[in-house]
Parts: sequence; C-alpha cells; structure tokens
Amino acid sequence: MYTTVAYQVASTINIKESKGHLPWPLLFQDSDELYYKVSGDAFVYLFQYGMVSFFNLDDAAIASILQKIEPFCNNYFSQKLSESAEVIVQPNQMEVQFDSIVLPSLDEEMIRLVMLNTSQSVALDRYSEITDELLNETKAHTAYLEENGKLDISGNKLKRFIGKTLNVKNKISENLYIFDSPESTWENEQLNKLNQDLKRCFDLTDRYRLIHDRIEIIKENLELFKDIMDHKESSRLEWIIIILIVIEVIDMFVAKLFNWF
Repeated sequence: MYTTVAYQVASTINIKESKGHLPWPLLFQDSDELYYKVSGDAFVYLFQYGMVSFFNLDDAAIASILQKIEPFCNNYFSQKLSESAEVIVQPNQMEVQFDSIVLPSLDEEMIRLVMLNTSQSVALDRYSEITDELLNETKAHTAYLEENGKLDISGNKLKRFIGKTLNVKNKISENLYIFDSPESTWENEQLNKLNQDLKRCFDLTDRYRLIHDRIEIIKENLELFKDIMDHKESSRLEWIIIILIVIEVIDMFVAKLFNWF
C-alpha cells in the first residue's frame, strides 16, 4: 500500500524559482505545476496556488522536501491543511473506493491524477473555510441592517470587503480546474475514467458549486449594501445642494434688504 498526501503549505509557490533549484527529474511542467520523480516510486507535485502533494514518501522525507521548497513560498503556513489517500496496486484492476484507490500498476500518469485530485480536494477545503468566514461576516452586516435599518460598515471598509471577495473569486477561478481534465486523459480512456472516478470520490464538483454559490450570495449582499450606501450618499448630496440654494436665496434676500435701506 502506498500513501498520497497533499498539503496547503503557502498562499503561492514560485514555480519558476522552484524549477531552477529543485534537483529531481521533471516529468511534467507548465506555468502553474511541477511534477517530479524523487526516486523509484516516489513523486512530488507542486502547484502555484501553494499546494504540494507527495506520493510514497515518509514523514522525514516530506519534512526535508518542504524545507527545500519553503524559500520559494509566499506566506508559508505553520499550520497546514492536508488530506491523504491510500493507493493499492492490483494487476488488471482499477477502482476508486471510499477509503482507497486501486491501480493496476504504479503508472506515472495515474499517480499524477491521484495527486492532482487530492490536492484539489485540500484547496477546496481551504476556499470553503475562506468563503464561510466571508459569508458569516456578510450575515452579521445583514442582521444589523435588519435590526437597525442602516449599515454598520463605512464606504471604505465596504470597498475593501468587495475587493477581498472578488480576489477570492478570482483565485478560485484561476487555481481550481475541477471541470477541466489534464491533456493525458483526452485520448486515454483508462486515465479519463480514473480522473472522473477520483472527482466523484472526492466530491469535487459539488463542493466547488457550494463554494461558488456562497460567493454569489456574498456578491448579491454586497451589491445591495453598495446600492444602499450610494442612495445614502446621493441623499446627502441632495440635501447639501438644497442647503446651498437656501443660503443663496437668503443671501440674495438680505442683499436686497440692504439696498432698500
């Protein structure tokens, strides 16, 4: 039995710098990913969005590799989200079960798919936590609005909140390709089946949609907050204009009084 474990180690990993310094044979690369063969049946998979996945490596080896990767990380985490999956090799069998993944052999592309989907699952956990915090903060503002008939957030804080929400939405779109499949699966039916089975096992699609729905709810609330604030600002400007007009009329009236006398 072999173990795959994925960690969210940082906000981002500099893939270009990592490639220039990590010593292992490179099996796959693009602008966002690096897939290495560390030794005979041991692999490491790096992702730009701060994820690292390990296959068939013990705790000491993982700790050593993380030390090598840390200099290329932005906002390295001391507390790391993680998830693991057990891989069993049985010739002529391929099955994704609840507690293990059965592969016919230690095929590099099959292992890569297991590591990829495990990493995506951890990333979903992280974004689920982030969006849950944003949603709870939004609920607090809507509860205050219901009780007091006004918002408890200033224009500048609202703009920052909107920016934070949009930034999270953009990161999810950039880093999570739940509905996409690696090129290796396009013309290989066995790899494609494994990839789809892994997505179902990790429940990636439904979890992604839940996060997406949360973001949409938060956006709708923020748009309402912005409309309320814009209306309040518009009303303030209208009153300022009315006051200025009144002052001008009074000034004209006083000037005419002086002319009469």
